[in-house]
Amino acid sequence: MNREFDQAGWLNGVRRIESANCDGRPAGAPVDLLVIHNISLPPGEFGGDGVIELFANRLDPAAHPYYQTIEGLRVSAHFFIRRDGELIQFVATAKRAWHAGCSSWNGRERCNDFSIGIELEGADDTPFTDAQYECLNGLIGALCRRYPIGAIVGHSDIAPDRKTDPGPHFDWSRLALAALAVHCRHGRASEHPEA
Repeated sequence: MNREFDQAGWLNGVRRIESANCDGRPAGAPVDLLVIHNISLPPGEFGGDGVIELFANRLDPAAHPYYQTIEGLRVSAHFFIRRDGELIQFVATAKRAWHAGCSSWNGRERCNDFSIGIELEGADDTPFTDAQYECLNGLIGALCRRYPIGAIVGHSDIAPDRKTDPGPHFDWSRLALAALAVHCRHGRASEHPEA
């Protein structure tokens, strides 16, 4: 992926579905953290529109029993990478997406303020696809060219008491070398020896 961002933080040439679940970042907050998640709706099922509907506030609670448990939930991520490698952007990177929740990284609270959220279509008990890693690596490269990214972490790293994603099947060693250099420089390699 050799794409660039426009001034507002939309990545050129990718599918855009704008989510209302975002707001402005605090003035002067550097965007220097990437947070990797996994998501599937219904849980463990891939290929449907559940995640898109959730981020767009159109999820029908009658469509699946699980949806009733998350009715009214207002969340989003900047990016969503499907199993086939399709990349969808929901929130401009200049804005704060609502992906991290109550979170902390290196003593800084409210990670939404200074992070970019990337959701991979998946689950903790399922390996990710080659197409997803390829797309993720291209996206990380584009983000590193635009922002002073200092660390790449999982949701479980910033909210360890609440979250487990991207899960044990996420292969940190498959990040591109350029991304891995950032990643290792900030301690990820010591936390995940396989990286």
